[in-house]
Amino acid sequence: MQCSWKAVLLLALASIAIQYTAIRTFTAKSFHSCPIPNPVNCSLSQDTDVADRLCDENPTFPYNLSRKTHVLILATTRSGSSFVGQLFNQHFDVFYLFEPLYHVQYTLIPKLTQSKSTTDRRVMLGASRDLLRSLYDCDLYFLENYIKPQPVNHTTDRLFRRGASKALCSPPVCESLGAVDLHLEEGDCVKKCGTLNLTLATESCREHGHVAIKTVRVPEVSDLRALVEDPRLNLKVIQLVRDPRGSLASRSETFRDTYRLWRIWDGTGRKPYNLDVTQLTTVCEDFWNSVSTGLNRPPWLKGKYMLVRYEDLARNPMKKTEEIYDFLGIPMDSNVERWIQNNTRGDRSSSKHKYGTVRNSAATAEKWRFRLSYEIVAFTQHACQQVLAQLGYKTAGSEEELKNLSISLVEERDFLPFS
Repeated sequence: MQCSWKAVLLLALASIAIQYTAIRTFTAKSFHSCPIPNPVNCSLSQDTDVADRLCDENPTFPYNLSRKTHVLILATTRSGSSFVGQLFNQHFDVFYLFEPLYHVQYTLIPKLTQSKSTTDRRVMLGASRDLLRSLYDCDLYFLENYIKPQPVNHTTDRLFRRGASKALCSPPVCESLGAVDLHLEEGDCVKKCGTLNLTLATESCREHGHVAIKTVRVPEVSDLRALVEDPRLNLKVIQLVRDPRGSLASRSETFRDTYRLWRIWDGTGRKPYNLDVTQLTTVCEDFWNSVSTGLNRPPWLKGKYMLVRYEDLARNPMKKTEEIYDFLGIPMDSNVERWIQNNTRGDRSSSKHKYGTVRNSAATAEKWRFRLSYEIVAFTQHACQQVLAQLGYKTAGSEEELKNLSISLVEERDFLPFS
C-alpha cells in the first residue's frame, strides 16, 4: 500500500520534532545552567545531582554579572554580513563565531535547506535560541549535539567555516602558529591549526570581554525576544539590511544552481513559468516584519536594537563602524580601524572567493545595477515595494535611470539606534 505525499510529509515533520525533543531531553542535565552561569559550580564533569544542588543554592540575579556585551548580527544571505562580522572579528577583545546555526539547520532539517515551512522554521528557532544562549555563556560543548560526526574527546574538524573566526585560529586554541601567521587566510588556518579543541575554544571565549555571533538563519528580530529579555545576557542586535535588488543579484551570481531560473530570465529576457519567486518575496517579508518591529520601538528592544543599511556602511565604513561600537558601548580597537582601511579599497581581483571581504565597498554596493536586467529590477520593485519604501530605497523608472550612477537609489536616512 502506497503512502500519500501528505502522509510522508507529516511523518518527516514528526521526525524533525522528535529529533529536537530528544536532543533537548538528553542534554538538559549534562548541560546544566545556573541562574548566573558559573564554571565552578556548574562544571560539565560534576555529578548532576551535586550540580543541581549547588546551582539551587545560588540566587537569581536580574542582570549579567560579567557585563559582557553579547552581539548578534541579524542578517540575510548576501547582505554584507561577512563584512560586518569582520568588524567584530578583528577586535582583540571580541570572541567571534561565524554562522554556528548552520549546524542546527543541517542536523534538524538536512534536506530542506531552503524550506519555508512554518513548522520547520519553528523547530529551527527553538533549537537556535538554545544554542545561542549556550554560546553566549561560552558553553561551546553544546555545539556537539549538532556537529556530525559527533566530536571525539571534544575535538572536531567539522566546525563550519572555523577559519572565519580569528579567535579559533589563534593561541591558545591554535598553539602551532608563529609570529608570521598572525594574519592567516581562512583555508590556511584550518591547515595549520588542525582539529578544533572545543575545550580550548571555550577557555578562549571566557577570556574575551565580549561575544559576537553572525547569523542569516533567524528570520526576524521578534524571534530573538526570549534572548533579548534574558537577564543573564546583555544581548544587543545589529540588524543588517540590504537593497533586495542587490541581494538578488549577488545570490544569482553566488548560488548559481539554486538561482538558475533567475539567471535564465536575466539572460534570455523570458521569465520561466516555474520561477520560485519566494526566493525573493520571503526575504522582503522577513525584512518588512523585522524592521517594522524594530522601528516601532517596543519596550523590550530599548537599548538593544540598531538598524544598519549595508549601503550606508559601504559608502562610509569608518564612520558607520564608529556608530555601531558607540551603540554597543565597546571601545573601538585600532585593529578594526586598520582592517577597514585595508579592506574597503580593494580592486576587483582582490577578493579571492565568493565570501571574501576585500573589495571596493562603495562600488560593490552599486554593482547590482549593471548585473540585473531592468525587467527583473522592475519585478523586484513591485514585489518588494513596501520594504523598499520602508528602508529608503528608490525605484528606477527606466533602464537609463537604473544604469545612471549619478542618480542615487538610496535616500539619505538616519536610522538612529533605539536607546
